[in-house]
Amino acid sequence: MTTEEKRQLELVTMKKIIHIYCRKKHSHCDGTLCDACNDVWQYAQQRINACPHMAHKTFCSTCKTHCYETTYRERIREIMRYGGPRLLFDSPMMLLRHMFIEWKEKHAQ
Repeated sequence: MTTEEKRQLELVTMKKIIHIYCRKKHSHCDGTLCDACNDVWQYAQQRINACPHMAHKTFCSTCKTHCYETTYRERIREIMRYGGPRLLFDSPMMLLRHMFIEWKEKHAQ
């Protein structure tokens, strides 16, 4: 998998998790994000696109470089804690693929 393919998968996964969170916490059932979640998504998109470790990336929470500002880091953490586990029921193949890629990269180092 190329670095750009990993980046695109990371973006798709993050957006899906944010949608799960927004749909349940902010009652956005029409497929759009509320303003607060859209703000987090736009910021996460910038940070993922600028990630200097994408070629050998593991989970952001275990990365030595913290790309997210403190306020966004807390918001992302809250979203990931809620949406991450629920991705198993919403998109199980996406979650398994994401976890496998992260596991493979972690053990390749």
